[in-house]
Amino acid sequence: MGEVNNDNPEMCIKNNYNLYRLIMSQLFYDGYTSIANSLACKVNPDPPCPPSDRLRNVVMRGLQYETDEQKESEQSLNLNPIQQILIGPGIDLEFQSDVICTAPEPSLYETVYVTSHKAACNAGAFSPNGQLIATGSSDTSIKILDIERMLAKAHEVGSTDNQEGQGHPVIRTLYDHFGGVTCLEFHPNKPILASGSRDGHVKFFDYSKIIMKKAIKTMADVVPIKCMSFHPLGNHMVVGTKCPIIKLYDINTVQCYVCSIPSHQHTGPVTSIKFEPGAKHFVSSSRDGSIKLWDGVSNKCVNTFERAHDGSEVCSVTFSRNGKYILSSGKDSLVKLWELSTSRCLITYTGAGTIGKQEHHTQALFNHTEEYVMFPDEVSTTLCTWNARNASRQKLLSLGHNGPIRSIVHSPNSAAFLTCSDDFRARFWYTRHLTRS
Repeated sequence: MGEVNNDNPEMCIKNNYNLYRLIMSQLFYDGYTSIANSLACKVNPDPPCPPSDRLRNVVMRGLQYETDEQKESEQSLNLNPIQQILIGPGIDLEFQSDVICTAPEPSLYETVYVTSHKAACNAGAFSPNGQLIATGSSDTSIKILDIERMLAKAHEVGSTDNQEGQGHPVIRTLYDHFGGVTCLEFHPNKPILASGSRDGHVKFFDYSKIIMKKAIKTMADVVPIKCMSFHPLGNHMVVGTKCPIIKLYDINTVQCYVCSIPSHQHTGPVTSIKFEPGAKHFVSSSRDGSIKLWDGVSNKCVNTFERAHDGSEVCSVTFSRNGKYILSSGKDSLVKLWELSTSRCLITYTGAGTIGKQEHHTQALFNHTEEYVMFPDEVSTTLCTWNARNASRQKLLSLGHNGPIRSIVHSPNSAAFLTCSDDFRARFWYTRHLTRS
């Protein structure tokens, strides 16, 4: 079979005509003569179509190709068999558009632990293995908590988190910033936690050492840090600040690299940045209303979605696990799914912000199986959830905070998520339900 070129309108007409001939031949072959003759009256095939089983053979070969390609995509994510069973292949509208959700609906999650800071809680993160969480605050402190200990502590009446000790969920409290902590990121394969701050520094903490409360390395900037993301191999990091310029750092040498083409940069502060799991690209969003896709090697912009949210600030961007899609949220309270191969918005998730648009930045995210899209509604302080594939609204979940949600992150491999709020608190949400009720 030759390569199909759909860019030329004349070729499109010719390809469709050949497709109709295959359909008519298959209908004649299967004995649906009246239907085939009805279609022939519309298409007027010349010469007439003989009975043929070719269409079925073409479809079977195509389905086999899709299956092989999907297996290659899953293998490229380096998921072991257990992980593949637990979290599945993730969202892929090329292969599956109508799938029954097996993960628990987020409205079934419950708060099982609450930790408090002395000021607004701005940032949260899960470790890659899903065993730890970190929270960061405007009071300059960072906490690292053990998830198994939180689940065990949830059954104790009157438990607090004001001290560290044997069996206590808070295993580390870190102080080394002079300004509020704005973002956190665990290293992909080392016991390192990176933190960004309003003081313009990115600091790296080795949390494997019990007495270590100060950073082992610092990257200094002159403007507040807004967001950051580790390269999947851990040797590099991209950083976004109040300045529009995207910066790529070598973690080992602390050398900074900037795209040599000024026109590739944003024109407003960077709000979110994320590496694609396969490391080929990273994506950024900005107050200028655009989303930019960057080459992960050359550090050059390869695509721009102008006015991605109709001119509103874009608050967050993240990749699907297979790297085919970008999920974005904006101050218009809309969440959008973008397909990179066609550079278009495939799905818009609506219904949030019905009683008032958001004033602060927050994130849209997938659950661990990518079956659901989650987004906290600022005014109602509820969690809006949609079926990721068809955008159908699910039940709302009251998040129980007394202020805007500044950070929401989901566990990479289990039914758990973390919310951080201006009310000084971080809530850890969890459900033991294995399937939807």
